[in-house]
Amino acid sequence: MTSTGHRAPTGDPMLTARFAPPAVPKLLVHRPELLGRLTAGAQGPLTLINGPAGSGKTVLTAHWAADGRAPRPPVWLTVEPDDAPGAFWAYVLEALHRGGVALPAAVGRPTRAEGVTRSFLVRLADGLAASAQPAVLVLDQFDTAQPPATSEGLDFVLRHAAGGLRIVLTSRSDSLLPLHRYRAAGEITEIRHADLRFTDADAEALLGEHRLDVSPAGIRLLMERTEGWAAGVRLCALAMQRSADPEAFLRQFAADRTTIADYLLTEVLDAQPPATQDLLLRVCVTDRVHPDLADALTGRDDGARTLAGLARDNAFLEQIEASAWYRLHPLFAEVLRAHLRQRCPGLEPRLHGRAARWLARTGRLTEAVLQGAAAGDWAFAAAQLVDNLAIGRLLTGLEADQLGRAFAGMPAGTTGVAPALVDAACRLAEQDLPGCEAALRRADAVLADAPPTDGSLTDPRGPATRFARAFLGVLAGRPADDVTAVERAAADADRLLREVPPHLVAERPELRALLLAHLGAVELGAGRPDRAGSTLAAAVAACGEPGTESPHCDALGSLALTELLRGRLRQAAAHARASLAVAERSALPPERRAATVHLVLAGVAVEQDDLPAARRHLDLATAAPGPRPDPATAARAAVIGARLAVAEGDGEAALAALRAVDPEDLPAWAVDELAVAESAVHLARDDADGALRVLDAVQAPDGDRPEHAVARARALLAAGRGACAAGALAGVPGDDGVATPVRVRACLLHAQIAAAAGDSREAERHLGEALALARPEELRRMFAESGPWVRRTLGRDPRWARTHGWLTPRAPARTARAPQADGRPAVVEPLSARETEVLRKAADLLSTEEIAAELYVSANTIKTHLKSIYRKLCVTRRSEAVHRAQDLGML
Repeated sequence: MTSTGHRAPTGDPMLTARFAPPAVPKLLVHRPELLGRLTAGAQGPLTLINGPAGSGKTVLTAHWAADGRAPRPPVWLTVEPDDAPGAFWAYVLEALHRGGVALPAAVGRPTRAEGVTRSFLVRLADGLAASAQPAVLVLDQFDTAQPPATSEGLDFVLRHAAGGLRIVLTSRSDSLLPLHRYRAAGEITEIRHADLRFTDADAEALLGEHRLDVSPAGIRLLMERTEGWAAGVRLCALAMQRSADPEAFLRQFAADRTTIADYLLTEVLDAQPPATQDLLLRVCVTDRVHPDLADALTGRDDGARTLAGLARDNAFLEQIEASAWYRLHPLFAEVLRAHLRQRCPGLEPRLHGRAARWLARTGRLTEAVLQGAAAGDWAFAAAQLVDNLAIGRLLTGLEADQLGRAFAGMPAGTTGVAPALVDAACRLAEQDLPGCEAALRRADAVLADAPPTDGSLTDPRGPATRFARAFLGVLAGRPADDVTAVERAAADADRLLREVPPHLVAERPELRALLLAHLGAVELGAGRPDRAGSTLAAAVAACGEPGTESPHCDALGSLALTELLRGRLRQAAAHARASLAVAERSALPPERRAATVHLVLAGVAVEQDDLPAARRHLDLATAAPGPRPDPATAARAAVIGARLAVAEGDGEAALAALRAVDPEDLPAWAVDELAVAESAVHLARDDADGALRVLDAVQAPDGDRPEHAVARARALLAAGRGACAAGALAGVPGDDGVATPVRVRACLLHAQIAAAAGDSREAERHLGEALALARPEELRRMFAESGPWVRRTLGRDPRWARTHGWLTPRAPARTARAPQADGRPAVVEPLSARETEVLRKAADLLSTEEIAAELYVSANTIKTHLKSIYRKLCVTRRSEAVHRAQDLGML
């Protein structure tokens, strides 16, 4: 429709539609925060609303104009890109006239489409300055396509109108106005693309307007795909209305098969000149693009200029922070890739290959590998990992899953040593040991047939390739507990690391961490706890850098198990908690966490007679989705489970747990561990003969293990053969070379033998030794298993009870806070929330320093809290406070 009054300088009638704000959609997301910013901005000279096509600029401004929030009804003008300066100003005057803005007749009107005089601009600015009320002018779609003279004239009028003009601009790109001056003067309000993006709440509101009930997970997926792009969310909502299952649509929809593709191709791609369209279609194969990479993909040298222009114009490409890199909107990139396949079949793989080589030359290893895999150039992609000593990244670090997915499409049996080694690593990450071994055999066959090495790093038989083979040999040997093969492979790997450039080794901290963590675990499985402890401590020391989180967690878990086997319960618990802390801090997925940590904490809790905690941790260890335990660890899990079941009075469950382990897969020491544990189950069921039969059926490794000798002495004593029991104990060393629990058990047996012989003095001496050894680790369970004679002996002398209150079994929690049997009140006064938190940490066996670290306070503050806890609970030490709180139901 056209006006019947004034005409444009060209003589054409003026289009009435350009003076009318668009109708506000019936299904509208109300955005009060942005509307408020528009209202505040209209109090100053300039408000800029800038964003890409479909970001909601015009809808937001039209809603604001219709909402009556402006100081006076806004005057609306939709700007056309081909408006000459004279035509633009003619339309501005007409818009002001229609909006009721009275201007002096002396202002006049433009007479030439090509431009206006400075005198006209002066008269217009003066007329606006004289207005009783400022005019609010909305210039919709005011972009860089406007001639510079238009922007210069608008800036002149705005600065000289003395507050009589307020302008609201919407545009896809920054206008040619000198925005820096307005920013410096604090005279501009800017609403940018980031502000216009829908939030999850906005998306939920829009879906609700469309009568769609979508789950929070579905809304998050929609926001991930659209990145809050308003038109994308709205178009998806419309498509979901037509879908029988909106949630399934969100999971499966492809942008190139929806109206989103039509919108982006028409509004964004087709609006660009041919050379820019070609660049967009070529750079869409990468997740991010550098100007030099764009030049490599196009074969031209206009990448920097074109990318900067696209970003400035909000053409669904944005600069990544302050870097030289850019990224396409994911939906736009998806549409472009589909369009590329249709327009230029076969070009996409070649572009991936070209990008891979540019990324490799510039040192961007992971991206080069991903692009090589996308190109189907498996030899190149695999060689990047092998030649750059980066094969460990398939097994640990933030990129492990991404790299694994990239190689999931590699055809089985792809030729070459590097693809075979990468295939082995991927199989190992999936816990597919047979597949890993088959891939390693293929690699060995290629290496055997390869010509002599020339010594270069990338040679098929060079140090990098041979290191990768040795490295995988160490890791693949762990599930099988093949200590000989693992030690040989570890020695080869260590030697080969010295043959590669030191800087490359320094950039790959995960290699030594993984090697040491797996070697230590295998040494532990072979029954060498001291050697394993040293190796695992070195593994922990090698961690700490990004990419070492998984081996750090694993090494701490194995070190915790090592200390448990040594009988060092406090250190075992500390390492286990440290492993859990690393996993939480690094957000490791459950399948990459060490399941042994809960097994260790269960073992500690059993020996300390904290059966509820032991059951809780054992259940967690059983349900953990992490790597399958090696056979020796599985045997240790069965032993801990059996000890807990016996303590709970379920002998059948204890025997079932032990007999579920196949001894054929176990080293001799682990078979003996199972026998020792089964003998204890028989003793708990008063079957001394059964205990002896189980022990006699195995041959203890390395002579007679102290654990085996003590278990046999215990069974003999239960069978009434005290002299034989004493003889069995005679060969058990009493020095620090024997684990503390074994020494404690031996002292208890000596005491029981002496008590049976009527030698109470000797019995008390041995019992005192057992108590002194057990107290630092709070080994309570074996005293409970030793029978009533321990309680009788302790009861004969009150000094025993006072000195060894830590040994008293915990009573069931009471709900009423009545006075205690000794006359002490339950509590002097209630504990504060912080004191309760400190006490809970103490109950978890954390040291003062560890509690302070977890609560982010000083150790002195924790000591102050502990003193207050002791006073309120009427105790003198930490263990008594924990027991008292548990008895009172406070923990």
